[in-house]
Amino acid sequence: MYPPIDGTRADTGSAAPAVRRRQRLLICSALAFGSAALLGVLLALVTAHWGPLARLDRGWVNSLHGYALQHNIWTAAMQTLADIGSTITMRVLLGLAAVWLWAIGARTLGGWAATLILTGWLASWLGKNVVGRERPRFAAPVAQASGYSFPSGHALASAITCAALVILIWPRANRAGRAVACTAATLAVLAIGWTRIALGVHWPSDVLAGWLTAALVVGAVTLAVELWQPGALSRDVRRVDWRTRPRIQRVLATGAPGPDLDPDLGFDQAFTPAPNPGPGLAPEPLRRPARRADGP
Repeated sequence: MYPPIDGTRADTGSAAPAVRRRQRLLICSALAFGSAALLGVLLALVTAHWGPLARLDRGWVNSLHGYALQHNIWTAAMQTLADIGSTITMRVLLGLAAVWLWAIGARTLGGWAATLILTGWLASWLGKNVVGRERPRFAAPVAQASGYSFPSGHALASAITCAALVILIWPRANRAGRAVACTAATLAVLAIGWTRIALGVHWPSDVLAGWLTAALVVGAVTLAVELWQPGALSRDVRRVDWRTRPRIQRVLATGAPGPDLDPDLGFDQAFTPAPNPGPGLAPEPLRRPARRADGP
């Protein structure tokens, strides 16, 4: 696009960040309120001991328990997968990501990840102690689990961690990479949730409640951060991209040494011409972002 004849700058991109932010707010709001509504309905059905749901829970658990008693290899595989996807493993994994983000300067993003861990743990603790639902009981159990049943902690923690990791990977991945990440995350969450039913330590509705609670936590925490510090998450995403990009790619991308580029600026904003001062006056030279003390 050519500049206006009167010397003013065209502000074609100024509305784009605002539009993207509104889209993020709408998505987070829909995720948080939608999952909260569904979770509320499920909770009402569970506490009311609704017949169809109770029969579905008992039927699934009894059938899978009978299969587990007759197939030791299947049971061992389910227990191994459940141990790999345990709540401790998932929280440690996301916690390491939060520490790394904080270390490279993406502190809002790191705080977002840490808040997801704490909020997920709190939601699980409150749900179990408020609802107080008993776990399935068998004369010959194939696995043991303590505490109350609703919601499933494994399902909740794995869904939060996988969703957060996909969100972190998304900006740096191409279409194929995003498809692989989403598929792997979905399969992992489904598999971990399935193990809790297959081992007879959770009702199916517990696992569903864990997934809905995870969606509520991710949506609500992201919405809160976006409202509290508008644009901070996006800036940190660009900072992560900048810090993890090889130095030679930074030089080629910006046309200047890497440390001179402020990662808070988009790459298309690294060098912008100053406004035309008007007829008869020499234009100002190109402005460059100031060198950051914590440059990559």
